[in-house]
Amino acid sequence: MRVLWLALHFPLFALESLPLRQSPSAVVGRGRILAGDPGALAAGVVPGQKLSTALGLAPELRVFERDPAREAQTLAGLACAAGRFTPSVSLAPPDALLLEIGGCLRLFGGAPALVEAVLAACGEQGWSVAWAAAPTPLAALWLARAGGRRIVTAAQLPAALAPLPCTLPGWPAALVARLESFGLRCLGDLATLPSSGLRQRIGQAPVDDLLRARGELPDPRRCFVFPECFATTLELPSRVEHAEALAFAGQRLLAALAGWLHGRQALVRACTLHLHHDDGSRSALPLRLGEASADEARLLRLLREHLGRLTLAAPVEALCLEADEVLAQTGDSGQLFTEAMAGEGAAACLERLRARLGAQAVQVLGLCADHRPECATVAGDPERQPAAALAKPRPLWLLPTPQPLAERADGPHWHGPLHLVTRGERLESGWWDGGEENAAGDIRRDYFVARNQRGQWAWIFRDARGWFLHGLFA
Repeated sequence: MRVLWLALHFPLFALESLPLRQSPSAVVGRGRILAGDPGALAAGVVPGQKLSTALGLAPELRVFERDPAREAQTLAGLACAAGRFTPSVSLAPPDALLLEIGGCLRLFGGAPALVEAVLAACGEQGWSVAWAAAPTPLAALWLARAGGRRIVTAAQLPAALAPLPCTLPGWPAALVARLESFGLRCLGDLATLPSSGLRQRIGQAPVDDLLRARGELPDPRRCFVFPECFATTLELPSRVEHAEALAFAGQRLLAALAGWLHGRQALVRACTLHLHHDDGSRSALPLRLGEASADEARLLRLLREHLGRLTLAAPVEALCLEADEVLAQTGDSGQLFTEAMAGEGAAACLERLRARLGAQAVQVLGLCADHRPECATVAGDPERQPAAALAKPRPLWLLPTPQPLAERADGPHWHGPLHLVTRGERLESGWWDGGEENAAGDIRRDYFVARNQRGQWAWIFRDARGWFLHGLFA
């Protein structure tokens, strides 16, 4: 199996992970600019600049202190979302992820297609991202931070790393200054020198980093552990007064949920979106699917349907998504013939209709805890009906009232003699409503599956009055 690491570097991560920001804005640390949005960059504000200089160039600049705790939480959420593409995800704090995609290339149709899918997912969530793919994780990370945006093979690795500056790996400033005093300004300069002499002059760690990046030393990475339960919170960039405007922020949360489900090999049947209002109150928006799924697009369509009917009691400043009903995903075989796309079947249609029209407006057939065929089904909301399963075959078409059958020496007749296919199934029930008006009452019947000479399959029974036809099989 080919080993290939995809590094995702988020250059504006410290800024884009902050809520309630408006352009132009920037993040500062120790009195210097760490990152700025396009509005700040257009005004001349650049990373590394003193805060006083930045405010002189852009007096309207909104300044935020860096929040490492929020960044760590957001990076974990991105790692969950990356679970859609590979189960092998590693954190590269403070602003990068490493995805081992070598085992997933055939699933997505090759490395370019997989990278395109990952970048599209990042773009849909509003993240600025730089990327690179390489056979070693450290090389991929360095190339991504340098804005490489390419897939590098093992043969191309030395040439790709050679022009990178010595400032890129994040070594201490004193070490970088010492390297420059030796005339070593890029990684290719270090590669031409004997490693034993370099170790004596600059220490073990930088030389080992270079060897790991080139694949000459092993570089094991600790995989991100997907949490047992899913619950994540997102503070909004600005207060939202209209429910439909929550769809974009909700998409970030649903992407993390979908990735978490893929990473845990699970499906979700129900989840709840909690809305935190600016007046301190909270409200809940339950999302229930017709069948368990891990499809982000299907979850997002359902969310949009609910938001289209929702009226906010107060502006929303934060969202929290929790997975309520999670089921283990069972393996299944691929289909020989083309079928409906995932998420486009009858269950998906019903859940969208219930979200759009209301649960009471969509009625389907469900099972009741009653053995009498006349009382075993009912129309209503399937989510409120008790689950039931039938071990015996039942016809799709049940007659409104049983039809008497002619009986001859060879048995009951319906378009000719009937051949009994099954043994009798005794149904004896309903004593509690015997004698009541419009009630099925107490029954004592022996049911059989029968077939006539035309090949028609029927459900018949015999009681004290004789033989009756009660249903037809499709």
